[in-house]
Amino acid sequence: MRTRVARWIGRVAMRRLQRKGGIDLARITFIPEPTKVPLQRQGTDPVPRMAELRRTAPLSLLPMPFDFRVWLVSGYEESRAILTDRDSYSNDIRHLFTGDGPATSDDIGGLGFTDPPLHTRLRRIVTPEFTMRRLARLEPDVAEIVDAGLDAMEAAGSPVDLAKHLAFPVPFQTICHLLGLSDFESEAFEKLGSARFDITGGAAAFGAVSEQREFLFEAVARQREDPGAGLIGQIIRDEGEEISDVDLAGLADGIFTGGFETTAGMIALGTIVLMRNPEHVALVRDGSPEDVDRVVEELLRYLAVVQVAFPRFAKEDMELFGQTIRKGDVLIASLSSANRDEVSAGPDGESFDPLRVPASSHLAFGHGIHRCIGAELARMELRILFPRLFQRFPDLALAKPEEELSFRQLSFVYGVDELPVRF
Repeated sequence: MRTRVARWIGRVAMRRLQRKGGIDLARITFIPEPTKVPLQRQGTDPVPRMAELRRTAPLSLLPMPFDFRVWLVSGYEESRAILTDRDSYSNDIRHLFTGDGPATSDDIGGLGFTDPPLHTRLRRIVTPEFTMRRLARLEPDVAEIVDAGLDAMEAAGSPVDLAKHLAFPVPFQTICHLLGLSDFESEAFEKLGSARFDITGGAAAFGAVSEQREFLFEAVARQREDPGAGLIGQIIRDEGEEISDVDLAGLADGIFTGGFETTAGMIALGTIVLMRNPEHVALVRDGSPEDVDRVVEELLRYLAVVQVAFPRFAKEDMELFGQTIRKGDVLIASLSSANRDEVSAGPDGESFDPLRVPASSHLAFGHGIHRCIGAELARMELRILFPRLFQRFPDLALAKPEEELSFRQLSFVYGVDELPVRF
């Protein structure tokens, strides 16, 4: 009886909030405990609770306030099915921002939070720039950026913070070069930080989106007058007035968001994983390009630094894997859990094995129409960086025990704030 009353009160409160313009997600300053599970880890591993859910309830309803229904998807087949289905779900979250908080609906954009047909049009604009043929032009530049980072590490002396001198600068400078930001703009942009992914203080972290979007909006406006040689300038030359500054800034923001923190996390965490086993270091240092490819793919699967996929909102009531989904329900796929499912990874998916022959492709970059458009760029950076890193520093080792490292807490993009190493 008490539970039914609580639910009734929650529904009444929900209706009142909706009449006032909706739930302002940006004003939420706490995260209910059950929703933290897919973002929590023990070192590089998801917490054991995720494996338990994957085995017993791969589609489970999280207890939330106000009868706000959120489903956690932890199984591989379930996650892939939901990410593939473009018709049953919406990715647009702007209805959860009322417009007068620290972040507004205008601050939410990019491909990940956009539905067709706008998503289709915007993705078609940037897809040609992320083909293997186009990206091949960047390889010499990425190699130069990596070598500069390694030079900075060596100059700093041992011990050194690999995150500061290599993991962060390489993807940051690569993305700035790709977008066509000037050196001055890159320096200013770097100061904005990465608070947008950390929800320790609640969903109010979305407020960090505003500064970066505003910065990129100004950069787009400047390039309207004088298009640069990078992606922003190219889109302006190709599309002209057919694409608005808001949409173009959203695209640039999405490319930066998806290409900076994610790859930085992969570089730092991947280095930690490789240093655990000298045989793995030797494989990436001395192996063939095919060996390096296998190592990179296994690192992507094992680490899954993007912990959950973009949320999906059910468009209609439906039955899904034995559960009743209501219109408006939120479904969140845990990529880190799905990637360790034995259905896809094979036996012992919880371990790192660069010789693994997986049963199915991993979901580190998502799947379906919202799969990360910069996947091949990330792969290229990792394939260039790891062999060079261990060729330059063959005796690279942690400068403190792994359990003492500062792993990020409750961040959509997993990583470390610093990575002290010695050589």
